[in-house]
Amino acid sequence: MSAGFRRRSILLAAGATAASTAATAGAGAAVAAAPHRPRGPVVIGHRGAAGWRPEHTAASYTYAVRAGADWIEPDLVVTRDHRLVVRHENEISGTTDIAAHAEFADRRTTKTIDGRAVTGWFTEDFTLAELKTLRAVERLPAVRNRNTVFDRREPIMTFEEVVDLARALSRQHHRTVAVFPETKHPTYFRSIGLPLEPPLAVAIRRARLRPHECVVQSFEPDSLHRIAGERLGVPLWQALGTTGGPYGHPVTYREMMTPAGLHEMATYARWIGPDKSSVVPPSPLLADAHAAGLKVGAYTFRAENQYLPADLRRGTDPIAFGDAFAEYERHYALGVDAVVTDFADLAAIARDALS
Repeated sequence: MSAGFRRRSILLAAGATAASTAATAGAGAAVAAAPHRPRGPVVIGHRGAAGWRPEHTAASYTYAVRAGADWIEPDLVVTRDHRLVVRHENEISGTTDIAAHAEFADRRTTKTIDGRAVTGWFTEDFTLAELKTLRAVERLPAVRNRNTVFDRREPIMTFEEVVDLARALSRQHHRTVAVFPETKHPTYFRSIGLPLEPPLAVAIRRARLRPHECVVQSFEPDSLHRIAGERLGVPLWQALGTTGGPYGHPVTYREMMTPAGLHEMATYARWIGPDKSSVVPPSPLLADAHAAGLKVGAYTFRAENQYLPADLRRGTDPIAFGDAFAEYERHYALGVDAVVTDFADLAAIARDALS
């Protein structure tokens, strides 16, 4: 890790928590404008800056934007009173301190989510007011122990609060910060009478989010078709897995990534989001997607050895940082249009080097 990168990370770390509070309050004068950056791939802060802060928190989103993220990603799940909140999953034992709340002990249960048995506490069993009593914790403490120092400092955010934060950060940094919401388990939520798409459409309309301010993503095409039916005017992003297919859909991801599948997706989506491994040659996916008129955003870029290609790892410690910059450089050279990353600072530094 270079000395320059260390200095930049220390400065960001010192300011992110305080800046998130200021941003929510709209106090933009204290934050300097972001420097001009060259054209290049969009840098998307995956759940904020998940490499440096507990994900889906105001500090995480603020850190990502200060580090250079163009978009910030909130995963959307729903509460019992049908409010959209941002969590990686609707099961929240790994991302909140709920296990320490004795008053909620009796709500621990087992449910079948997308055909899989899951045990824990679920957002749909709580009101927003109840969830607001919880605090976020690091989801991967064994990998990112450094982030656990920030455990139990911030509440669960609503989607509307993320939009407000993005708008405040846009004012502070004198550039547009877009929101990139993902509908999580939409078929499941629809099955229990709490569909994600209607409240998402209402929130987008109320905030008057324009096409450059919001892109909606999902792994489930039906969810995107429902959003398209709302005629919101925002771009759609079809996320793609590496195995199987979208839950409840009679198609595989492999079929979706064929030229015929790509042309079908281009009828409703502007973007596709494959795993970063899916665009590496000899895969023709990137060229085929561009030929179909689709933009391609690859996920998820992380700095730890265990998430890097074998030739970019440094040493044998799986959680030590490897040559993350080389991975960004490879994908930028391939021509991806966006990267989804836990480390927006590294992605932005690598992009800046393109000029």
